[in-house]
Amino acid sequence: MTALLNIKALNAFYGQVQALHGLEFTLDEGSVTTLLGANGAGKTTTLRAICNMVRTTGAIEFDGAPLSSRSTENIVRLGIAHVPQGRGTFTTMTVEENLQLGAITRSKSGVAADIERMYAHFPVLKQRHTQQAGTLSGGEQQMLAVARALMLRPRLMLLDEPSFGLAPLIVRDLFKILGKINREDKVTILVVEQNAQLALEIADQAYVIETGRIVMSGRANEIADNEDVRRSYLGY
Repeated sequence: MTALLNIKALNAFYGQVQALHGLEFTLDEGSVTTLLGANGAGKTTTLRAICNMVRTTGAIEFDGAPLSSRSTENIVRLGIAHVPQGRGTFTTMTVEENLQLGAITRSKSGVAADIERMYAHFPVLKQRHTQQAGTLSGGEQQMLAVARALMLRPRLMLLDEPSFGLAPLIVRDLFKILGKINREDKVTILVVEQNAQLALEIADQAYVIETGRIVMSGRANEIADNEDVRRSYLGY
C-alpha cells in the first residue's frame, strides 16, 4: 500500500503544555487505523494536530504535501474530513440541510446523488430528512455527522470517539457501516476510540498512545492478542 498520511517527530502544545511527544506513524491509503489509549493520552490532540488546530512541531504530510502551513479550511479542501467528539451537527438545520452543508466546498455537480448515497448508507436519515438535527437521537446524530463528513468526498476521515454515549447495538451498527464505507468508497479511516474491541475488529493497523507517546504498534489482530492490551483496554 501507498502511505497517504505520514507523521514524523510530531509534538503538540496547548500554550506551554506539551501534549504530544515525538509521534511517528503512517496511514496506508485505503486502510483503517485505530489509535487507542486512556482519557488524556493525546488521541484527540493527534487528530487536531493533523487538522492544524493546535500548535505543533514536526512533519505531517498528506499524499506527500506538508500540512503544517495550511489552514484547517485548506486541509479540508485537500480531502481530509474530521468528525469530532460531540458530533457537531447544526441542530437547528434539517438532516438534508446538514448534508448539503457538508458539500459546501464542492461544486453542485453530484451533490444530490451523494445525498442519496448517504441515505443508502444510513436509511434512518432518509426517514428523518426534513427533521431538525437537534431532535434526532444520539445515534442518529452520529450517523448524520459521519454522513456530512462523507459529503466532502474525503480521501481520509478522522473519527473521534464515534461510539461515545451510544447504546451498544447502535455502536455495532455504526462500525459495520464504517467498515462498508472503507471497503466500498475506499475512504482511509483513522479512528480514535475507547471501545477498543470494536475498533480493532475493523482496523488493519493499531497504535497505543500513553501520555502523548506511542508505546505500541502493529497489525490490529496482533495488538488485540497482546496480553497487556487485553488487560488494559479489552477487559479480559
